[in-house]
Amino acid sequence: MLNIDYEQFIKERISDLRVKANVSARDMSLSIGQSENYINMIENGRALPSMTVFLYICDYFGISPKEFFDEDNANPKLIQEINIEFKRLNNKQLELILELLKNFNN
Repeated sequence: MLNIDYEQFIKERISDLRVKANVSARDMSLSIGQSENYINMIENGRALPSMTVFLYICDYFGISPKEFFDEDNANPKLIQEINIEFKRLNNKQLELILELLKNFNN
């Protein structure tokens, strides 16, 4: 993540994750124990979450801070669920899925 504007990234990431979760900024704010306009303030660039609230936000989305900051992962919760299912597969199944993924990307 070189030359990234972290403040911009944080507000956009929260907004993207919130929209994908289909939840309003108000509902999310209240769910993490903040005032009803807290998430709007972050998304509008008027506030940044404290470390404690940032961890609550990650917990709210069911992702780790590492997944939050993985800018190449647009769907961290979905990727997390896929990884859990991958771990249950045997080598042959994984090889078949790998071949399928390669075909999708060609």
